[in-house]
Amino acid sequence: MLKIEDFLDYLRYERNCSALTVLNYGEDLKDFEVFFKSLAKDITWESVDADIVSAWMEYMIEKGNAATSVNRRLSAVRSFFRYALTYGLVEVNPARTLKGPKIPKMLPKFLKEREMDRLLDDIEWSDTYEDVRARTVIVLFYSTGIRLAELITMNDADIDWGRGELKVTGKRNKQRIVPFGNELKTQLRYFIDCRDKYFAGSMTATDPALFLTTKGKRMNPEQVRGEVRKRLSLVTTMSKRSPHVLRHTFATVMLNHDAGIENVKKFLGHANLKTTEIYTHTTFEQLKKVYQKAHPRQQARQEGKSIH
Repeated sequence: MLKIEDFLDYLRYERNCSALTVLNYGEDLKDFEVFFKSLAKDITWESVDADIVSAWMEYMIEKGNAATSVNRRLSAVRSFFRYALTYGLVEVNPARTLKGPKIPKMLPKFLKEREMDRLLDDIEWSDTYEDVRARTVIVLFYSTGIRLAELITMNDADIDWGRGELKVTGKRNKQRIVPFGNELKTQLRYFIDCRDKYFAGSMTATDPALFLTTKGKRMNPEQVRGEVRKRLSLVTTMSKRSPHVLRHTFATVMLNHDAGIENVKKFLGHANLKTTEIYTHTTFEQLKKVYQKAHPRQQARQEGKSIH
């Protein structure tokens, strides 16, 4: 019998996937299971066909899910059936030939430097554990460009204070070393001191995680997203206010200050330079706006003035 949990164990122990990857696969597969059970109670994983998977995709699109989200969920279902086919649990993979919706090419969203300066320098932060933690999370994202999954898996032991380096565990459990400067070092020390005082004498904080909830447990992705969304809303009306926006902001700022695309690639942990090149498009768009605003002949054309 085909079971989601067996597949998740396969991802954990055979494929050595990260905890976040396993969590996301589980949520996507359960979402699909709820959908096909709503069509008819007697439908099982073994009886799912391509029409049912197609109907699920149409349902998600009609509900307003982004193409990236639909494709990610389709990939989870496709992988699940590929696993089932390998172990002889099904005879066909009903999702194998299905194609997801096309993903429109979009430039990454990012905050302006002055917005980040305002958030970190001008807005008053309290000295409560939650506020200190939130500020530290934002400084960490903005200073290093690490991913959400990399932040929540970080432990105290991953900080090398003497060398000013972080050990980061990225996609497919690949590790890289990311340097950090004095601002982040000061913020991290302040946070850890605040955290240790908050949990002093308490048996609730037994997790080695760097970032803990008030109950002493490792923060989960949604909790971090909520913290970031809440704080970024203080300086921007942009609809997307996620940790990934801070990753984009880091990359854009680094390129704008002559870090070089190869160096930014290493910072971000990209396997392919093409993935990093999207940020050069962002900086080029900024250059075009500067040109249109600053060049006198361009200004004349925009204002309808004669240039003869």
